[in-house]
Amino acid sequence: MTTLLIPDMSCNHCRAAVTEALTALDPAAQVHVNLTARTATVQGHAAPQAMIAALQAVGFPATVAG
Repeated sequence: MTTLLIPDMSCNHCRAAVTEALTALDPAAQVHVNLTARTATVQGHAAPQAMIAALQAVGFPATVAG
């Protein structure tokens, strides 16, 4: 499981864009986006760096929490 910090995420449109970008990498992944904490938790097979790159491509810089 990977938790990503996404500081620029602030609305439901952001949540949808983040979810779509992450599930495009691994359609079987379970993605949980928390707007309040500005995080996304992903349980799947995509590498963390691939997730960060996918989010950067849709305008959401991210880092791995921890």
